[in-house]
Amino acid sequence: MTERAHAAHAEGETGVWSGSWVAERLGVELAGDEALTGLLGLALRRNPKRAHLLVSNVLGKHVPQSPSVVYGHGVALGRRVRELLGAEAAERAVVLGYAETATGLGHSVADGLGSAPYLHSTRRAVAGVARAGGFEESHSHATSHLLLPQDPALLAGDGPLVLVDDEFSTGNTVLNTIRALHERYPRKRYVVVALVDMRSPADAGRLDAFAGEIGARVDLVTTASGTVRLPPGVLEKGQELVARYEAPPVDPATEPTTEATTEARTEATTERTTERTTERTTEATTEATTEARTERTPGATSEPASGPTGGSPGAASPGSVERVDLRWPHDVPDGGRHGFTAADRHRLESALPGMAARLADALPARARRVLVLGFEELMYGPLRLAQALERAVGGDVDVRYSTTTRSPVLAVDDPGYAIRTRLVFPAHDDPADGPGERYAYNVAGAGFDAVIAVVDSAADTPALHAPDGLAARLAAHVPHVLLAVVPSYVPPASPAPQAPERPPMLPEPLRGPAFSSYAPDEVGWLLQDLSDVTLEAPTEEREEAIQSGGAHYAESLPVEYQPSEQYQELFHAALESSAARLARAVGAVTEVVLTERSPRPVLVSLARAGTPVGVLMRRWARFRHGLDLPHYAVSIVRGRGIDANALRWLADHHDPADVVFVDGWTGKGAITRELAAALRDFEASDGVTGFDPEIAVLADPGSCVRTYGTRDDFLIPSACLNSTVSGLISRTVLRADLVGPHDFHGAKFYRELAGADLSPAFLDAVSARFPDVTESVDAHVKELLSADRTPTWEGWAAVERISEEYGIHDVNLVKPGVGETTRVMLRRVPWKVLARAGAGADLDHVRLLAEQRGVPVEEVADLPYTCVGLIHPQYTRGATGADGKAVTL
Repeated sequence: MTERAHAAHAEGETGVWSGSWVAERLGVELAGDEALTGLLGLALRRNPKRAHLLVSNVLGKHVPQSPSVVYGHGVALGRRVRELLGAEAAERAVVLGYAETATGLGHSVADGLGSAPYLHSTRRAVAGVARAGGFEESHSHATSHLLLPQDPALLAGDGPLVLVDDEFSTGNTVLNTIRALHERYPRKRYVVVALVDMRSPADAGRLDAFAGEIGARVDLVTTASGTVRLPPGVLEKGQELVARYEAPPVDPATEPTTEATTEARTEATTERTTERTTERTTEATTEATTEARTERTPGATSEPASGPTGGSPGAASPGSVERVDLRWPHDVPDGGRHGFTAADRHRLESALPGMAARLADALPARARRVLVLGFEELMYGPLRLAQALERAVGGDVDVRYSTTTRSPVLAVDDPGYAIRTRLVFPAHDDPADGPGERYAYNVAGAGFDAVIAVVDSAADTPALHAPDGLAARLAAHVPHVLLAVVPSYVPPASPAPQAPERPPMLPEPLRGPAFSSYAPDEVGWLLQDLSDVTLEAPTEEREEAIQSGGAHYAESLPVEYQPSEQYQELFHAALESSAARLARAVGAVTEVVLTERSPRPVLVSLARAGTPVGVLMRRWARFRHGLDLPHYAVSIVRGRGIDANALRWLADHHDPADVVFVDGWTGKGAITRELAAALRDFEASDGVTGFDPEIAVLADPGSCVRTYGTRDDFLIPSACLNSTVSGLISRTVLRADLVGPHDFHGAKFYRELAGADLSPAFLDAVSARFPDVTESVDAHVKELLSADRTPTWEGWAAVERISEEYGIHDVNLVKPGVGETTRVMLRRVPWKVLARAGAGADLDHVRLLAEQRGVPVEEVADLPYTCVGLIHPQYTRGATGADGKAVTL
């Protein structure tokens, strides 16, 4: 196949459906509107729960497409929304797009709607910009969405909110978004917009039911709709197919060949040929390079790019990379991350012809096929530049548009497959979630004479120009690469808003024995007592409500697990064997806090797992230094932040700079990030500064913090039980009908479980070992203080990888480490447990719980944690345990 034919197919121009390869092998069928096969192709990625991946031909993400086609689809949807709402309501509408895939689509919808302001969610935190909210995307490999508008009032109006995504599959993400925003900014009307509606019949009615629940109207506008029909056994076939095409080639000289293996290898050779294609330039590319080297448009505005791939001014060498100065207007945001108004749109429209002319002048004279390549969330700016360039060069040059992405997809070089080639390169924008691979699809071998890579200035880093970076990867396959950098827009600093009204006095902390079985001086609980409220729900019922978007996990409590005699014996054995190790970690983290944070810290535990650790740290400070440290416990809730009233109480009674937040352990680091974001929000809302977001933990297996006692993933016995090892206190509760704006978050005191309470026994067993470990603590602290303890976020990267490999696509359902796995077994609906091969007694209690609940334990070599608990994805009641049936304790 020629490169031109290759490229034509990737864009749906050959008459071969780009989903036929998957459909023929797996029996997958798209049923619905006739337009579906023109809009969508199919591909595969490793996923034991879903065998296929829908790939849009008109989104401009994975498949290079004419920019006028991409922009036209978004604008057309926006015009339909305007017709639906009417002119008056459309003038008051706000458009919200989803990162990363739909940022450009949402912006285009806003253009079609008229003068509506636009905002897109983002996964890039921006220093100095407070969050106006956030939500979770349940099916994605990267889930946390932030809302960072320059003007917080953007979301506070009562006009319609238009939510834009590329695909409406289950509806969970949209429901999560509307629920989160409706709590803060209620309104009467929402419009959901997507290119395709692919919901199953079971999901189709949920939107109407949800609208009735919140008392608002929710409409849906799409280009096409349908469903995906899957034959029996499709998952197993898909797994086998992916494994075959990902397998390395076999040397026929060392392994005998049969007719069956010959057929399989012949088929799999296609994908391996693709990999070879992405590693070297083809004959056609070399020829195009020669043309570009000998003929270049006079007067092009460019300069050499930094790094080893840079070319010299005035002459392009093979695979050269040159900069083009766009002269992007300084007062125009690079996109909708912080909001994009009608005035911004007008300024951009005025500047586009000049910027397109500069790009056209920089192209080689004989370039006939050009790709404008955007960058992850930066989709709209590159799209409009591509569209303007398309107009500037007329019919002489075929201009295409696509963007890089975080999403890993299998590449197969076949005319009926949507992802023909794949370029792999490291992230180059210093992402908050740490390093990782990024991808550009259908670029290599597609016959492009030039690629214009458009990035924002935050991504113009040394990693972009490294030998394995995006610039070099493009230059290996395209004769002429232009780099256009758009300045990353950061909103100007503004005065902190006035502090909200508050009651004249917040209540004093709750203390034992009236609340908890801890001694009064051990901890003060900045909580309200909800002991008389019935909050417990069956585990299966809670899981279904949480995963369906119908409830937040903090709105109810799991039924307290009462351990069997066998399990209690395991707890006592674990405590006996690990008490000295725990004492050493407690001493180490306390000494690091006293040395680096404050000589008289105020310990603030994150209830409830952090509370026993905070008590032990307080005991160590008294044992070793004679200090009587204040210690409190506060509530933090994933997705909703830390209790702001508790922070206000602490700020009124202590210096915030002395506060040290304490937790038991880190898993993937979600709470670490939640705390940092919540403290930024609190500083912006209340103007109170000084709280340090750095958490001190007993164990940091996820490498998420600098202050820890150990980074080993080992059994902390306080994780083995629920309230009976945590002062008989429940998980914290945050529900609007129980917790008012001036209340602390709530929790229950299970007084009736006093006979089973092991909280004092746990604390005493560990603190009794303090004298034995003093010398080893001193030696360990010296090592810690001299070591490089910079977080690497290895745990988060491992969780993302596991989420993809096991087809979960929601990092919130992957719980790494012994402590988090135990929580899964006690409180959630477990799917399976991954155990590091050779893990010993640290997992005895996990294996027992798995046996009781009918959950398989899968040994995995080179697992970065001792174990990982997987919550059942897409859970419905009756779908848990090894046999697919609900199992109750």
